[in-house]
Amino acid sequence: MAEGCVGTSPQVFVVDSQASYTMPSEKKPSWARGSQNLLLLLVGLVMLGLVVEGYFISNLYKKTEAFSICRSHPFCQNLTDCNNKGGVIMSQTGFQGSNEISNGLPHQEQIHQRPFAHLMGSSNPVGKMDVVQWVSEGGEAITHNMSYDKGRLLVEIEGYYYLYSKVQLNAAEDCSLIQHKVMKNTSAYDRSIELMKSKSFRCKTPKTASPKSSDAEDLWNSFLAGIFHLQSGDEIFVTLENIQKIRSGSTYNFMGAFMIFP
Repeated sequence: MAEGCVGTSPQVFVVDSQASYTMPSEKKPSWARGSQNLLLLLVGLVMLGLVVEGYFISNLYKKTEAFSICRSHPFCQNLTDCNNKGGVIMSQTGFQGSNEISNGLPHQEQIHQRPFAHLMGSSNPVGKMDVVQWVSEGGEAITHNMSYDKGRLLVEIEGYYYLYSKVQLNAAEDCSLIQHKVMKNTSAYDRSIELMKSKSFRCKTPKTASPKSSDAEDLWNSFLAGIFHLQSGDEIFVTLENIQKIRSGSTYNFMGAFMIFP
């Protein structure tokens, strides 16, 4: 009976404070780790691409800027260095070579050699076949790499020219037709070519004032200007119908030309 009443003794657990225990961590699936690695690789490639692209853009910008400056300033103080830069740039970008680019740039000597002329009105402006005569030397009149002969301006260098002419007439008559033309003679044609024309039909206004009013002047001005391609050997001249009505003098009439390209 005594043994039956004895209770079961409790179990005792001893905890070792020196022992270390780690909680088991939950492992990520293999597909998640692979996706993370792939994402990091893609981000790295994108960053590398941006760095390389920025380098090439910066290099191309510097080269283009140097070439643009050289092209936009024909009067460079150091044309030789400017042309060399242009040649290096173009050869690196795949063009045909530095010599062609160097030759294509405007040279200071070529700019200075561009032809021009400014002819002033003559005291005897009436010429044969209604060709207006001019003064090519003295005062404001000048010719450079162009010649003048009997009312005709002679072209020596082919190119595009800006031509202009201004005349003043006294149209104090009952009625008169006035035509102001700029003409060209060229070896390609056996006749003169009309480049520009101004045409006006003028009639005198009746006046009832003093007798001196009959001698009053009715002045008419005509100005022509335009750009034309001229070849070496071409002749430019001005014709004026009723040329006897032109006012003589250097300040009333003039004619000129200057090359604008190349």
